[in-house]
Amino acid sequence: MFSDTEILASLRESVKGRRLSKVLLLPPDLTRLHSYAGRITSMYYELLKDTCQVDIMPALGTHDPMTREECLELFGPEVPFESIIAHNWRADVERIGEVPAGFVREVSEGLLDYSIDVLVNKRLLDPSYDLIISIGQVVPHEVVGMANYTKNILVGCGGKDMIDKSHFLGAVYGMEKIMGRDYSPVRKVFDYAEANFLKSIPLIYVMTVTTLSGDKVNVEGLFIGRDRSQFEEAVALSQKKNLACLDEPVKKVVVYLDEREYKSTWLGNKAIYRTRMAVADGGELVIIGPGIRKFGEDDGIDNLVRKYGYRGRTKILDLYKANEDLQANLSAAAHLIHGSSDGRFGITYAAGHLSKEEVEGVGFKYMALEDALELYRPDRLKDGFNTLTSGEEVFYISNPAVGLWADKRIFERRGQE
Repeated sequence: MFSDTEILASLRESVKGRRLSKVLLLPPDLTRLHSYAGRITSMYYELLKDTCQVDIMPALGTHDPMTREECLELFGPEVPFESIIAHNWRADVERIGEVPAGFVREVSEGLLDYSIDVLVNKRLLDPSYDLIISIGQVVPHEVVGMANYTKNILVGCGGKDMIDKSHFLGAVYGMEKIMGRDYSPVRKVFDYAEANFLKSIPLIYVMTVTTLSGDKVNVEGLFIGRDRSQFEEAVALSQKKNLACLDEPVKKVVVYLDEREYKSTWLGNKAIYRTRMAVADGGELVIIGPGIRKFGEDDGIDNLVRKYGYRGRTKILDLYKANEDLQANLSAAAHLIHGSSDGRFGITYAAGHLSKEEVEGVGFKYMALEDALELYRPDRLKDGFNTLTSGEEVFYISNPAVGLWADKRIFERRGQE
């Protein structure tokens, strides 16, 4: 594990000898609270603030802009809120290229046949920046396979066409075939964009692999550079540290969503994505989200979730073909596919700020938050298997963002492919 002293030394080395007058930092937002990227951003700010201008633009993707309180939580008091710039995925982007339809058809194995505009925030193209530092966490991910690296640029700082179509590509191809892997169809799209359109941007990547010990974040690995090889090393370490292989599927999984990170099912459904390969057929997933207050991160997507609900892959694909609003919002359609078990297991949401009618209206089962907290007592459960006072055994996960849980036979089959 890396200490702050060791991390700081590595960050200092990454900018050593560079003549810098203006730097742009691209950290994640509060939804990656346990990435250690907030602390690293603060370290970079302290290193550079006296010798150059330091701007900070969180790689929000479609997420809400960070509030002053969230910035304080993630970056600490050393980073002034006035240095934070909000990325607008709908308005602040510029097209720099196109991933051709033929390439998408090839990587999707014929499932999709559309081109994808490569869009990035205009600031990344501003020649006044001497260095742009992308900061984030490599961890299993439901859309791309393993998060971070160029995803931070093309989605986190990207625009609607790339976000929509990459998410839909991952959903149609199948999460189970993607999560925990490097060379997914979506990653291949990102690699194409990197090879053809991002080379002129003065980028370096700072990537962590982390684990949790209670509330303590452990930095297991730190990888800094521009080459893909650093990402590949991070992937290999994350596969060792963040993949939990279970001997057999679990009948009941209980996941807690930290209210600081999770305020929507758009984010909170990580509880579904990251556990779907661990829950037994006919089993149940209980999601306890005291901070959940909406479905989508913006009003448009929230309305689509409320309109169509989490109805399963086949139903959503049929709805997508028949409805122009879903065709125009592919990331929403992808999210609706991701957020269902396809009837294989039950999903119960105990949301702090959504009514029974709202939760059931999108296809989940409902449990009152106070009942869930009383029954499962997250303050007393440990990560992994627990036996309740009733005698029932549950598998508890305190934060779904830091791993991927699956029946080990799934990974054994993957190794034979």
